[in-house]
Formats: sequence, C-alpha cells, structure tokens
Amino acid sequence: MKFIIAIIKPFKLDVVREALAGIGVAGMTVSEVKGFGRQKGQTEIYRGAEYTTNMLPKVKIEIATTDDMSPKVIEAIQQTASTEAIGDGKVFVIDLASATRIRTGETGDMAL
Repeated sequence: MKFIIAIIKPFKLDVVREALAGIGVAGMTVSEVKGFGRQKGQTEIYRGAEYTTNMLPKVKIEIATTDDMSPKVIEAIQQTASTEAIGDGKVFVIDLASATRIRTGETGDMAL
C-alpha cells in the first residue's frame, strides 16, 4: 500500500478531485495549508503599502491506495494540477505499513 500526499494550488482542487474519482479513487482527505517552495512567497500591495507574504495558500490531498493503483493516482494528480508555472506543488509517496477500517476491523487493501 502507498500513502500519497499532494500539495497543489487551491483552484486546481476540483479538477484533481474529478480526475481521481474518474480513475476509481474512493476517498481522500483534503486540508487547507500554507507554505512556500522555490517561489519564496509573493509580493502584494495592501492599502498602498507593499509587503511580502512568505506563506502561500495551498491544498494538501492525502490518499491511501494500493500499490497497483498508485502510479495512476500520481499521473492523474500531475496532469490535472499542472499549470506549467512555478508553485504548482509536489507529490510525495510513502510506503504504508498498515491500514485498519475502524467500523469493520478490516485490514490491509480491504480497509482502503
């Protein structure tokens, strides 16, 4: 099993969610987060004063999936979240040791 974490631009969430649903992803967790990478924030003007924000709003998507499904999930995220501009985000893949469905007690792939 794999645990996939994707950090994307907020306005891309709906198209990414639709693409993931289209390939059979049954569930995901979405969080609003802030951070920065190579772009190091952005400069904004507020009431005539210029200031730099070093934390940009992003969306974090977390998905637990089977080993077979993970390449499709990664490809779907990469294709739909890309704007081909700096700050598009990242996808992290972590080996998932176990998963247990609380309601039924199912474990492993059956819990996903």
